[in-house]
Amino acid sequence: MSTHRQFINQPDHVISEALEGLAATYPHLLALDASASLISRVHPAHEKVGLVSGGGSGHEPLHAGLVGTGMLDVAVAGAVFASPTAQQVHAGTTLADGGAGVLQIVKNYTGDVLNFQIAAELAADDGTMVESVLVDDDLASDSENDGPGRRGTAAVITVEKICGALAEQGADLPTIAAVGRNVVARSRTLALTLDGCTHPGEISPAFTLNANEVEFGVGIHGERGTGRIPFAAADALTEQLVTPLVESLGLKTGQPVIAIVNGLGGTYPLELSIIARRMHEVLRGRGITVARSLVGSYVTSLDMHGVSITLTAADDNLIAGWDAPVRTPTLTW
Repeated sequence: MSTHRQFINQPDHVISEALEGLAATYPHLLALDASASLISRVHPAHEKVGLVSGGGSGHEPLHAGLVGTGMLDVAVAGAVFASPTAQQVHAGTTLADGGAGVLQIVKNYTGDVLNFQIAAELAADDGTMVESVLVDDDLASDSENDGPGRRGTAAVITVEKICGALAEQGADLPTIAAVGRNVVARSRTLALTLDGCTHPGEISPAFTLNANEVEFGVGIHGERGTGRIPFAAADALTEQLVTPLVESLGLKTGQPVIAIVNGLGGTYPLELSIIARRMHEVLRGRGITVARSLVGSYVTSLDMHGVSITLTAADDNLIAGWDAPVRTPTLTW
């Protein structure tokens, strides 16, 4: 039997060892609380709203790689594809409090929502002001049926960047929370993949595809998509992602957008640039201006050979927030 080889030691140690490695690589930026799996700024900010986010691991560089000036104050790491505990999130929320309250940025998954809410209540009992922004941008999981609603995916990058900029500028907690929710409402994401991801220590992927199949509408926790479509050239597959996003957001000629072409872990940069090329062509053909764009692997699903595209209907204020200075291991300008 063939095995899926990985650069790990023990599956149970993957998260702790990875966090140690990240903190050791960026000692001028990051500090590690190993007991609660927290990554924070090595020089904590004061008298500003603190930003805390997190969730299951396996999505790196999200969220720990986005801790730093202009973005997060604290990232809370759960096990692979599993929410951090309420106790972990409470510790992270407390650590992020620099005296002006804390904004929790939460991806819409049941465990994350529950544990961040419990942590917010505990922090409020401690006297910390807490508000939350729920990120639910995944178009594939949009349904009118009862349920958890759209999943939270790569729009969390845009939310963290713009809210982080406002926090650095001294905006208050209600203002930052309102802007974050506005960014979410203006954002949609759609993803597809050529194969499933493989969990640390496992010998086979979560699902397999035939050579002529593409899994469409996948999530970032290795979830299956909404269906399978025929494999096609990159341009055709890109159009099948972009067109529904444009229609869902109701984008019109002249509307600027912030666009993220995001690799899901196993997609290499040449592929992402080819996809970005076609995305720009499709949007330009519709008269939609790509005001800002980001291309790379930012919200991954372990080693999944897939891609997501996120569009956010932008305005001058959101673009200014995007352009504001940032210094993290993953984004710096």
